[in-house]
Amino acid sequence: WHSIEWTEYMRRIDRMISNGSKNAKPQRSRKFDANFPRCPSFLSQLDFGISRLANLAICAILLVASQSTCMAQEPARRVDGYKGIWFTLGQFYGKGSGDQAYAKASRQPVFPYGDKYSGGLGTYTAKHTPLAIYSPEAEKTFFVYGGTTGPDQRHLLCMISYYDHKLNQVPRPVVVHDKQGVDDPHDNPSLAIDADGHLWVFVSGRGRGRPGFKYRSYTPLSIDGFEQVSEEEMTYPQPHFVQDKGFLHLFTKYTGVRELYWERSTDGRDWTPDQKLAGIREPGHQRGGHYQTSAVRGDTVGTFFNRHPNGNVDHRTDLYYLQTSDQGTSWQTVDGKVLDTPLVDVDNPARVVDYASQGLNVYLKNMAFDRLGYPVLLYVTSPGHEPGPPNDPRHFRITRWNGSNWQTSTICPTDHNYDMGSLDVGGDDEPTWTVRIPSAPGPQPWQCGGEIVMWQSRDDGTTWEQANQVTQNSPRNHNYVRQPLAAQDPFFVFWADGDPTKLSPSCLYFSDRGGEHVHRLPYDMTGEFAQPELLPALRPVP
Repeated sequence: WHSIEWTEYMRRIDRMISNGSKNAKPQRSRKFDANFPRCPSFLSQLDFGISRLANLAICAILLVASQSTCMAQEPARRVDGYKGIWFTLGQFYGKGSGDQAYAKASRQPVFPYGDKYSGGLGTYTAKHTPLAIYSPEAEKTFFVYGGTTGPDQRHLLCMISYYDHKLNQVPRPVVVHDKQGVDDPHDNPSLAIDADGHLWVFVSGRGRGRPGFKYRSYTPLSIDGFEQVSEEEMTYPQPHFVQDKGFLHLFTKYTGVRELYWERSTDGRDWTPDQKLAGIREPGHQRGGHYQTSAVRGDTVGTFFNRHPNGNVDHRTDLYYLQTSDQGTSWQTVDGKVLDTPLVDVDNPARVVDYASQGLNVYLKNMAFDRLGYPVLLYVTSPGHEPGPPNDPRHFRITRWNGSNWQTSTICPTDHNYDMGSLDVGGDDEPTWTVRIPSAPGPQPWQCGGEIVMWQSRDDGTTWEQANQVTQNSPRNHNYVRQPLAAQDPFFVFWADGDPTKLSPSCLYFSDRGGEHVHRLPYDMTGEFAQPELLPALRPVP
């Protein structure tokens, strides 16, 4: 039994005995209800009229006897540094001949265009969210990422750690789940924190063959140990904890081919049946699919998603939006029209932009709600799925609701479909919007990622200008810049680097809001704690 829960139970027994409560049954608080049902029921049958000393002695004996049936707290498995996972999809494209821009896709490395996506993907995918959360109670930013066992290894470890804002240090990170030979960061984790401060790690599966897992920390605001709560079909987890209501979890199941689902829970243990949100098909198509990215503000959870014609992700297109303010009981368009779900028709009131008619692919990146509570999306459009210049121009774009209609603006060009960054829409006292994206060419041009640049808008996303280049002179591309919930300096965004053209080490970094101070997390550690390395202004990385 967890010591904190045993102490609480004994305290309640002691108080009842002292008050002369005979044959009473101690009431469990909501905080501990989730664990008590797993322990023996005979404690509730004790005769509380016996002497206080005898009662406590019996309880102690019963605790020892019941240890074999109560859940044992396993110690956390820690590793000796922050080593991000490196990945290659193995879908390479070279130059074509004649009127063909591209040669046929190859499983073997082909350049100069390279892989559809690859590199340091510890903070992948854009469909995993959130990855980090700042806790004001702990004064720590908790974060999850995909790690590995060494610089030349691709063994996926689902990791958790924290940055201590008071002490400017990080502990040795904890392995929440060892993927046992899986090398694919599609199985990376996402993070949530409940009302009691328990950390919940949602480990993604992939397809219908690799399951996902839910884990809960034994102790609030602690990474010292986790219990497995479930094993289930779950890909691209997006858990949102809504105050006073519980969890609303948006995720994907590989039904025909990738479709959107949701579930809810008040305690994280008992969940509603999976409910399909969207499974759009074109007339005559047998398959479909979607990718989504979502966010929460107050009681409202919103999600933007694209569609995959006949299930083909290489033709992902169009943009849709739905939101709920009652934990999924009903789903509405941004202007409040209630829709029947799952969505099945291409042309429906949730569609925001018809990109199919423009011949453009849509790659979702990050969603936020602005200071008025209106949804905003950061994404990339592209003429095709293959990497390299023949599919230029690619653009980072913003689509936002302004209170009466949807508006779309272009931020800047970029050189890869899988360049990914974060969207910061400021607040009541800071109207400036900022995106932090790898839009500058990196040391491996036309590959996944690049150098990170800050772009800003002072007119609610209508126009944009470059404000600051966060990384420079890097030997490896940076990518998948993620902003924690309630982000606080100096850990305002974090990301990973890696060489997309060959297996390489992948380091993890974080930056302050202004992009002026970049820290690298220790790749190797000899002690239990270490201070992140503040990089010089030009930020060369060894």
